[in-house]
Amino acid sequence: MTSQDDLKFMKEAEAEARKGLAEGGIPIGSILVRGNKVVGRGHNQRVQKGSAILHGEMDCLMNAGRQKSYRDTVIYSTLCPCFMCSGTIVQFKIPRVVVGEAVNFPGAPEFLRSHGVEVVIFNQPELVGMMGDFIRNKPELWNEDIAE
Repeated sequence: MTSQDDLKFMKEAEAEARKGLAEGGIPIGSILVRGNKVVGRGHNQRVQKGSAILHGEMDCLMNAGRQKSYRDTVIYSTLCPCFMCSGTIVQFKIPRVVVGEAVNFPGAPEFLRSHGVEVVIFNQPELVGMMGDFIRNKPELWNEDIAE
């Protein structure tokens, strides 16, 4: 994949994040891609569905349904995946993660890398701003999401 492809798919992940925000949830979106085709998409649904674990990446993978293999996929996330989501990425052997931003939340990129996952972090200003605004406006909801 080229960096242009990465930016195109990150825009789709951003659309998922904005959808979650519009629903009153946490603005984190994710896309699962095989080749040049989206096979799953999702956004953080902890608030909307009252879930303890439905982060953006988890919703995306759930919506992708069963796959024979994930070894030829790339997962895009607007925010660097936490340890829970990173563990799922490692478990399914997803080889590459493209991250929109890791400024507001560092996530677990070293954990991913230590398990052979390629991690690309863009730190796109619009995503940094969207997440930063959310954290400032709803700190109690954000702290619940990251178990603080």
